[in-house]
Amino acid sequence: MESSLHATEEEAGSSNLGHQALSFFLHAALALATWFLIMLVGYALNPPNVSQLFILVLCLAVPFVVGFLVNRFRQNEMAGLVWLLGLIWILVIALWVLDMPTGPNQCFQCDATTKLSRTFLSLPEPSGLVDNDGPFIATWPAAALLGYAIGARIAYKKPEPEPAD
Repeated sequence: MESSLHATEEEAGSSNLGHQALSFFLHAALALATWFLIMLVGYALNPPNVSQLFILVLCLAVPFVVGFLVNRFRQNEMAGLVWLLGLIWILVIALWVLDMPTGPNQCFQCDATTKLSRTFLSLPEPSGLVDNDGPFIATWPAAALLGYAIGARIAYKKPEPEPAD
């Protein structure tokens, strides 16, 4: 009897794990789709002289609202964890950027901190690495995942424990 109970718990756990993984990646895809729509709207409108800081704020705020609304109506604990994917993404890109050689017009004689800040935030000016697309490739998608996760986490209400009989 005990072995059959143990087997059903394992089956339920593996089924739950698959459901959690699918849910995690669907929420991450929704956050990245929101970021992609922001980029499409920006490309279509093509407003002159929009600062990268404003775009960064948009990449945080719009997915924040989407994550909040999605998790408000369809409660899911995994929605608040998609920031981990953004962290992993920006760390992988950071390693790639740190391995890049520097030279004229490419962050000449930059140390690691300057290389990363100029590549990902373009402060005080772009680094010239990754064709000056560091914010587009790494910063803004990671910000969208972070914003989505924060909004989803705020909207999430933990289920109340069932009273013991």
